[in-house]
Order: sequence, then structure tokens, then C-alpha cells
Amino acid sequence: MRRGKFITLEGPEGSGKSTHARTLVARMTQAGFSVIAAREPGGTRLGEAIRKLLQQDAADEPLGSEAELFLFMASRAQLVQQVILPALAKGIHVVCDRFADSTSAYQGYGRGVDLDRILMINDLAVQGLMPDVTLLLDIPVAIGFERLQVRNADANAQKDRIEREALGFHERVRDGYLDLARRWPDRIRRIDTSGVFSEVNEELWRVVKRVIDG
Repeated sequence: MRRGKFITLEGPEGSGKSTHARTLVARMTQAGFSVIAAREPGGTRLGEAIRKLLQQDAADEPLGSEAELFLFMASRAQLVQQVILPALAKGIHVVCDRFADSTSAYQGYGRGVDLDRILMINDLAVQGLMPDVTLLLDIPVAIGFERLQVRNADANAQKDRIEREALGFHERVRDGYLDLARRWPDRIRRIDTSGVFSEVNEELWRVVKRVIDG
């Protein structure tokens, strides 16, 4: 049986990852591909519990950079073991909203945690798994936060813990993503998402179709 393809979507806040991930999964399904959606943090019962700690301050206490790092890694390890690897082994494609590059960008470039240490710990968490392709949905931070404000207003939602970080933090995160794309150009495909949604989604589909067909 042919192994499924592992496709991840990354990007700064307001880049449209989650919406594009859902649209991509729907399009793959309509095209006849076997595909499942996953997200980080989350995707398992343990991961969803950790998500509440990381995004909604469920512990009601300040979260240190190292504790934050290990919580993300714990959620990822559970997701890889329970969901991603079994699906890929069955020939099912997996589209994941965030994965390891998020930790490098947010905790490494954003928080200043040593990147080499992050990569080493992550290798243990993912059991050597790497995406077949990573779609980096890139957008200027200011535009991303304008979109985020509209989204939260429409949903009557508040900013989560990460979204409340200072603008400088989010600028470092975006710069980090761009640096990661330069570091791994064969895997990470940067796509400008500041334009029309349908055109962006069409570009995503072209990239993913080539990966699946290849």
C-alpha cells in the first residue's frame, strides 16, 4: 500500500491557515482522495486538554517558555502516535493545521528558545516524521491582525493567549517562518495569502496535487 502524504499548513496569525486547511481537505475529498484533518495543538483528547492550557490560560497562572515548549511537544507526540502515523500507513493523506515549524517560529524565533534544542526535542516527539510539503501561508503582521480583528468580531470571540502577545513578538515569528523557508526550500513553499481567497486556495491546490501525484 502506498503511504499517504503528510501536508502541513503554517503561518503567522491571521494568515488563513485554518480556513484554507478546511477548504483543502474538502477539495481533496471531492477529488476522491482519502484524507483526514488534524490540528495543533489538539487532535487527540490529551491534545485538546493541552490546547486549553496553551490558548485559553486554563491553568490560570503564567506559563514559562520552557513549560510552553514541552506542552506543545507533548500534544504533538500524542497526535503523531495516535493519528498521523496510523493514517499515513493506511495510505490516507493527512492535512495538519500547524506542526513542528510552529514551535520553531513561535518558541524559537518568537520566545528566544535555542532553535537547535527545539529541533532535537521535536525529533523525539515526532519519531522522525517530516511533512512531505509545508505550505507557509505568509502575510504581513499588520494585515493579519486586521483580519484577526474582523474574525473575532464576527465570532464574538476574544484574542487567545498567543494573539495577545506584543506586535514585536509576532514580527519575530513571521521573520522566523521566512528564515525556515530559506533553510528548507524543498519542503516549505511560501504562498502570499494577502490576496483573493479563491486565488490563494487554487495555488495551494496546485502545490498539493503535484505532491500527491508525485
